[in-house]
Amino acid sequence: MSTPDDWNTQIIDEFRANQGRVGGPFEGAPMLLVHHRGRKSGRETVTPVMYMPDERRLDTIYIFASKAGAPTNPAWYHNLTAAGTAEVERGTEKYPVTVEEITGEARDRIYAEQARRYPGFADYAEKTAGIRTIPVLALHRA
Repeated sequence: MSTPDDWNTQIIDEFRANQGRVGGPFEGAPMLLVHHRGRKSGRETVTPVMYMPDERRLDTIYIFASKAGAPTNPAWYHNLTAAGTAEVERGTEKYPVTVEEITGEARDRIYAEQARRYPGFADYAEKTAGIRTIPVLALHRA
C-alpha cells in the first residue's frame, strides 16, 4: 500500500522530469513544489501543491491548504506560516518566496476564484464547513 510520501515522491519526480508538468488527476493544473523546513522536526521537505497566479501581481502566487477537505490543516501550512519564507520550483525555475496568509474578504474572493477554476476546491470547502476555513497563502517572490 502506498503512503502519502510515496504519492508525493511520484508527483515530484514527474514534475521535475517534465519541466513542471504532471499527469493523472493533476494534468493541466498549475503545480509547484514548495521547499520548507519542519517547524518541529527541522527536516527539509518538498511538497507538491496546486497554485493560482495573481493576474495583477506577477511576482505573487496563491496556494491553498485544503488537504483535500480533511478536518485539519496540512503540516506544510504550519511550517510555512511559522517560517515566513520558503523556496519554490515553478516549471523549470527555482526561487525564494516570502509567505503571507490572506484573510477576510480577500481570502474569500481568492478561494472562490480557485473553486470556480477547479471545482474540487468547492467540495473541499463543503467538507470543512463548520470545522475549519481553508487557509490561503500568498507566496511573493523574494
